[in-house]
Amino acid sequence: MIILDTALEKRAKDNNPVRVGLIGAGFMGRGLVLQITQFHPGMEVVAISNRSEKNARFAYEQAGRDGIEQVTSAKQLDDCIARGAPAVTDDPYVICESEQVEVILEATGELEFGAHVCLKAFEHKKHVILMNAELDATLGPLLKKYADEAGVVISNADGDQPGVIMNLYRYVKTIGFTPVLAGNMKGLQDAYRTPATQAAFAAQHKQKPHMVTSFADGSKISMEMAVVANATGFKVGQRGMYGPSCDRVEEAAKLFDPEQMLNGGLVDYVLGAQPGGGVFIIAHCDDPVQIPYMYYYKMGEGPFYVFYTPYHLPHVEGGLTAARAVLFEDAATKPLAGPVAEVMTIAKTDLKAGQEIDEIGGFTCFGVLDNSKTVQEGDFLPLGLAKGCTLKHDIAKDTPIKFSDVNVPENRLIDKLYQEQINVFS
Repeated sequence: MIILDTALEKRAKDNNPVRVGLIGAGFMGRGLVLQITQFHPGMEVVAISNRSEKNARFAYEQAGRDGIEQVTSAKQLDDCIARGAPAVTDDPYVICESEQVEVILEATGELEFGAHVCLKAFEHKKHVILMNAELDATLGPLLKKYADEAGVVISNADGDQPGVIMNLYRYVKTIGFTPVLAGNMKGLQDAYRTPATQAAFAAQHKQKPHMVTSFADGSKISMEMAVVANATGFKVGQRGMYGPSCDRVEEAAKLFDPEQMLNGGLVDYVLGAQPGGGVFIIAHCDDPVQIPYMYYYKMGEGPFYVFYTPYHLPHVEGGLTAARAVLFEDAATKPLAGPVAEVMTIAKTDLKAGQEIDEIGGFTCFGVLDNSKTVQEGDFLPLGLAKGCTLKHDIAKDTPIKFSDVNVPENRLIDKLYQEQINVFS
């Protein structure tokens, strides 16, 4: 989105920055405030909502802002924005209800909380950018429907893998190639990692143990690739994806079944490939005139070609998704229609009757990706709904957990929305 620089320069020149409200001042949220404040002229984080006001203030202070004011109402917030004073609040609805906030960045990773924020934001005609793949993977298609009805954009954030994949996917289509596989690059996959095994790594990088565990145990990549599946219509080749080992990402074109790729497309990943930290698209072109050109450009013999981005920079690029939504009504990722793939809940260890399932990246369960039709017909419990459910009976390690195996907490919005999503898109 090179055009963004020109559009943001104009907003800066006109002293009319894109006004961003941030929900969540954790590791990623603080990075977003720093990036937008210091490096994105034409944008401004006008308010931060966080359970701890102290952490919200720290996010501003780390970015060099002072004169921070606490607000408890949308009217107070709008007054702060008019005076150029950064605001903090422990009530996310204050930001949603503001007349001055144009777009909301939701960076909590919480599903129930995030769902409430999205609906309130739509009610007040706010664009929503999710740094919350878990919510998007579980309820993205229905939230997109609500956003469309409100006339606003909902998108997963650029800079995170789904957004980077979709940028590349759109580029490959634009230059005339046919994407047939959307891929992620992983350095480690061990379904039995726990917050205990990942505690030292989490401390080293100042992140929460359950968050880094979700990266290691495969839950996070499953969520991310569900978002990509819903945005492309590509399906899963087998439960959990294939995830072949790979030395260089350019080799990926030969590691997947051509027939499956050409039959509607796949989402998947490679393990251990260099350059690490990136994403890739496998594209197809069998034009006899084009193929020699691609060989000359050192892209291989064809007809399958690997295009890749060797990095993803969530907090660096995430804010730009907010600008895309406000300035161009463009989403980095958006579901095409109903759910294509979903993340199932698998027992990480032997579980006992009455035991409560803990959070994603926890001790009890991990997630694997499968096609939505299979998940729904099998009555499988999506990982996004699993936290807080209690088991009706013992469940053996590595067993997929079904709705019939658990008691679901009462009166959760996410459960109601998930059932509505099934009803709407069935």
